[in-house]
Amino acid sequence: MTLIASVFPIVCWLGYNYGVPFVERWRPSLSVIMSMQRRRWVANAFTRDSPLDAILSGNLMQSVSLLASTSVLLVLAIFTAFGALPTLVRSLGTLGLGADYTAVDMQIHLLVLLGIFVSSFFAFTLSLRQFNHFCIMVGAIDHNRKPTDTEIDAMTMLNALAARNFNNGIRAYYFAVPAVAWFGSPVLSFVVCAFTLGV
Repeated sequence: MTLIASVFPIVCWLGYNYGVPFVERWRPSLSVIMSMQRRRWVANAFTRDSPLDAILSGNLMQSVSLLASTSVLLVLAIFTAFGALPTLVRSLGTLGLGADYTAVDMQIHLLVLLGIFVSSFFAFTLSLRQFNHFCIMVGAIDHNRKPTDTEIDAMTMLNALAARNFNNGIRAYYFAVPAVAWFGSPVLSFVVCAFTLGV
């Protein structure tokens, strides 16, 4: 039960990532709707010769950069917890939450959390790199000629890809919440995971 509760958030997270595209065929999500707006953004960027688009891209990159840095700090915190495992087990035992975990349980669960936050770090840094390429493409726009649909589509796809990786990183944070609830109780982890999926 303890082991299943440890890996359950990851299973739900992966299931959600693979299940959403099927749901979007019948009911467009906010991400799908925003992809259409991304194309409008790129098309309008070709018509205006102002720093607005670079500023917008920079704001997006700052958000991604902040979350990528936070992921690194969380990974370091988990490694610190590995170094203080006996103390962590004792501390959880004194909280009176009803969970009685062994050191092995803790190691497995910390590895799960490590996997979640390492994955989020890679998703955010990949998103950051793609937004960076998008900025370069915005800077390379020639305002003296009409863009082709291929150029607009290429820039839109790059922007949408960066957003998709950003969403993957955010989802890792969402499903880290039930993983943290595990410290209270395996049952609590299941409940919070179901609630997270519902939201």
